[in-house]
Amino acid sequence: MKAPLLSIRNLSIKFGGLVALNEVNLDLDANEIVGLIGPNGAGKTTLFNSISGLVSGVGSIALNGSPCAWPKPHELAELGIARTLQGVGLFPEMTVLENVMVGATKYAKASLIRSALGLDRRFEAKLKDLALAALAKVSCTSIAKQKVSELPYPITKRVAIARALVSDPKILLLDEPAGGLGAEDIAWLNEFIKAISKQCSVLIVEHHMDVIMSVCDRVYVLDFGQVIAEGKPEMVKKDPAVIAAYLGSSAVK
Repeated sequence: MKAPLLSIRNLSIKFGGLVALNEVNLDLDANEIVGLIGPNGAGKTTLFNSISGLVSGVGSIALNGSPCAWPKPHELAELGIARTLQGVGLFPEMTVLENVMVGATKYAKASLIRSALGLDRRFEAKLKDLALAALAKVSCTSIAKQKVSELPYPITKRVAIARALVSDPKILLLDEPAGGLGAEDIAWLNEFIKAISKQCSVLIVEHHMDVIMSVCDRVYVLDFGQVIAEGKPEMVKKDPAVIAAYLGSSAVK
C-alpha cells in the first residue's frame, strides 16, 4: 500500500495553558481533496500553521512516507507545499503578475546564481511565463497588468491561489478560500478545486459546508483541538459527535 503524501501523527500544540491541538492524526493521499472543518476555535488554522512552520508543537510529520523535520516557512516551496491565507495577503500597489511572481520563491537561489552570471533578463522572462501559466489556471491572464488594488475581492482570491500555484506544489493548503464569495464564485471555486486535484493534493479549511460536501474525498472534523470524526463527507455529516459539536446547526445538514 502506497504511503500518504502527507502524514501527521500525534500532533499536540499548547499556547500557555490552552491546548490548541491534542494528538491529532491526519493523512493526505496523492491527488486527494481533504476537508478540515469544525466550530470556531477548534484548531483548524493552528493545524495549517503547524504544517506551514508558523507554530511548533509535539508530534511527527512524514512526506511520501519519509519522516522529516517540521517545515520552516522558507522551506515550504522546496518541499512542494503552498498555502493561501484566510484573507488574500497580496501587495495592493503591485500588479497581478508581480504578485504571482513573488510566489516563485522556489527559484530564488537560481535567481541569485543567474544574477551573478548576468542572466537576469532571461530568468525574469521565465518567471513571467510561470506566473502567467499559474494565472491561466484561475482564468486571470487578462488582468495580469492590473494593480491588485483595482480588483474586486473575489478576483483577488483567485490571484492569491495563482500565487500559491506558481511554485508547482504537490500539496496545496487552502485556508477558507470561499470566504467572502457569492454563489457564482463559489461554483467556480468548486470546479477549480476538483480540476487542480489532478495536479496536486488539496487540504482545505472551510466554513462553507456546501464547498466541503461538493469537492472533498474525505473530511476531518476538529473540536476543541481533537479529531472527533473522519471519513467521507456524507458519513461525517451524520456522525452524532459532529452534530453535537455544531449544536445541530444547518452547517452540517
